[in-house]
Amino acid sequence: MSDLLQFLASGVTVGAVYALVALGFTIIYNASDVVNFAQGEFVMLGGMISVAGVAAGLPLPLAALIAIAVTSAIGVALNTFAIEPARGAPVVSLIIITIGASIFIRGVTQIVLGKGTHRLPSFSGDEPLHVFGATVLPQSLWVTAGAVAIFVALWLFFTRTLTGRAVLATSNNRLAAQLVGINTRFVMTLSFALSAAIGALAGVLITPILPTSFEVGISLALKGFAAAMLGGMGSPKGALTGGLLLGLMEALTAGYISSHYKDAVAFFVILAVLFAFPRGLYGSNPTERV
Repeated sequence: MSDLLQFLASGVTVGAVYALVALGFTIIYNASDVVNFAQGEFVMLGGMISVAGVAAGLPLPLAALIAIAVTSAIGVALNTFAIEPARGAPVVSLIIITIGASIFIRGVTQIVLGKGTHRLPSFSGDEPLHVFGATVLPQSLWVTAGAVAIFVALWLFFTRTLTGRAVLATSNNRLAAQLVGINTRFVMTLSFALSAAIGALAGVLITPILPTSFEVGISLALKGFAAAMLGGMGSPKGALTGGLLLGLMEALTAGYISSHYKDAVAFFVILAVLFAFPRGLYGSNPTERV
């Protein structure tokens, strides 16, 4: 029983990270219908820039804020110089652009911040908590609480604010949104900035547990995408649910079958969702007015 609780605790922690990555996918998808495969690099940048800041002597909170701000600026630059000029191109072309941006960011990070593996100090120390026989690191609670807090904030943003509704309106029909006075360029810029900031925050939260390097973004993007698809692309609630479910499936697979198959779970989830329920758990069927 204690083993099961340990696997569940580990799964929730990792799943919370996947949920944060999936939420980043959701924000940009809601604004532009684009799947941003550079989202994993935003997580990597948050961790790597924070590590560089701490190594330079900055306090961890200040280093984290700088990392989030710099990553947000990179997200805005991605939209301004890569996505917006290609507006009107097929969606597949835009997705390829984000993949190219991911490779570019990874290469620049390797040159500027190095190839090494780095770790941040834990926010509340490394003394583990013992809950019903399971060992839980205090940092795991930070990760889980951060994912839940961001989910609630995004839900309120999309449902209770005019700006959030403008994002949804832009996704539904960009031209109609422009005709009713919505600044769609601002909406797109805001979406990329928010998505990058959430990714960077995820990187800051997880780096004390999982060491970061310039190449961790690839797997995080894949698993965040799988979580977003499982929950329903474009649904914040689906992103949170999909991330937690994927993390739990990975942890149980590693614990009861073999850790060698852990990373294959994301591929299985993608295939299963595509074949069984393409809209995901909370995805809605699109309606078209004629």
